[in-house]
Amino acid sequence: MASRQAFTDSDTADEAVRATCDDATLSKRFATSKGYWKDLYIQYFARSVGERKAPEINRGYYARVKGVNHLLDAFIRKTECDCQVINVGAGLDTTFWRLKEENLLPRKYFEVDFPTVVARKIHNIKLPTVFVSECVLVYMSPTHSSNLVRWASEMFHTAMFISYEQVNMSDRFGQVMIENLQHRHCTLAGVQVCQSLDSQKERFLKAGWEHADALDMMTVYGMLPQEDVERIERLEFLDEKELLQQLLQHYSICWATKDKLNLGNHTFNKQYTYTFKSV
Repeated sequence: MASRQAFTDSDTADEAVRATCDDATLSKRFATSKGYWKDLYIQYFARSVGERKAPEINRGYYARVKGVNHLLDAFIRKTECDCQVINVGAGLDTTFWRLKEENLLPRKYFEVDFPTVVARKIHNIKLPTVFVSECVLVYMSPTHSSNLVRWASEMFHTAMFISYEQVNMSDRFGQVMIENLQHRHCTLAGVQVCQSLDSQKERFLKAGWEHADALDMMTVYGMLPQEDVERIERLEFLDEKELLQQLLQHYSICWATKDKLNLGNHTFNKQYTYTFKSV
């Protein structure tokens, strides 16, 4: 009986995590419908715009998409597309088609997720590789996420791992986020690693990555091209700017690199703005 209950609880938890895929897709669909960024393909995965999202949510997704894309595109350009992308927990992400449209398609592109979401499987190859993980590692225990990033470090010698997820989760705002997710049967098993930017970096450095750095999304938002930021800020009136600041301060982008082929990937870690100047 106990084992059956454990299986049921595990299945419920998995279903709750899978539901976050739809949440992200609908949020991106709404933001693109308001003009925050262009995505010609997301309409095929979320056919309706859905319920209205708050301006701070739209701006948060704008910062997330722009921040991850800048690092991803910079890596691909650095390798002249002679690389592969492994999107961990890809869900209904449309990055593959965006890269194809912009002539930035890598040699290989893999997506990994639950079998019901994505059927592909990763093959073990050693071309230059960039891993992308958006709000995935946080649902894994620190041991499991460390094993994953250690495996990636050991198997891929010229690589980048881009991780977007929560940070600064030990304060009251972070605790409220955790409680809200728990009410939806979503347990952040890896929240321990999300205590600070340093703890995010340490996960990769302890797993064998040569360099690692991290920025909270409020910092990233401030680094985005101001002309475009001013454009999206005119789309909707934001009443509580402090709420946006709190939200962005509790998400981060962390990136780690290994560079056996001496492509210069370590320069990404010196200064995040490098990528904006070089793309």
